[in-house]
Amino acid sequence: MSRVLKSNTLTLTGQGQVSPVPNEVIIRLGVQTTGENLIQVQSENARISQSILQSLQRMGINDTKTFQYSIFKNYDYEDGKQIDRGYTVRNIFEIKTNNIEQAGRIIDTAVNAGANIVDFISFDISNREFYYQQALNLAIYNAIQKAKSIFMNLGIKVEPFPTSIVENSTSFIPYQTFQRESLASTPIVPGNIQIESSVTVEFSY
Repeated sequence: MSRVLKSNTLTLTGQGQVSPVPNEVIIRLGVQTTGENLIQVQSENARISQSILQSLQRMGINDTKTFQYSIFKNYDYEDGKQIDRGYTVRNIFEIKTNNIEQAGRIIDTAVNAGANIVDFISFDISNREFYYQQALNLAIYNAIQKAKSIFMNLGIKVEPFPTSIVENSTSFIPYQTFQRESLASTPIVPGNIQIESSVTVEFSY
């Protein structure tokens, strides 16, 4: 009667990270107006919004869409009584460009045309999946190197053989918030994007 020998297993995690330079920027900015008469507030908002769009078009920025349009009723409370303070209209545009160097000029142009809100700037890369695959390969390599080190210290004379690989994570791309504090030209420094991957690898020996 033959006996089947069970192999031993070792489970490890591996991490990988790459830091590509972004080649896209998304900017959200717009205008907020307030007043007692809703029609007048909307009209003023539309006039400024149109001025912003025209100014950006003269720059050659055409990839612009409405991200948010909202109308709020404003109230104050005095001595427990609700007081009507009119309306707030908010119109936010989303602008996308692959010319990172234009980001500061886009903001300045929009502000000069009447924009009084800049929500945030998000840097991205057009070929994110390519870099994520690199990070994933590095994570697997990291787990294999860990296994080799453990095998060597334990005196195990075989090469680590992965029998199971589980992907644990997705890439993370941070965004950068922004507030304009002066009339000077706005400097925008994107830095590098960190794309990370984590895997769980099971080895048999």
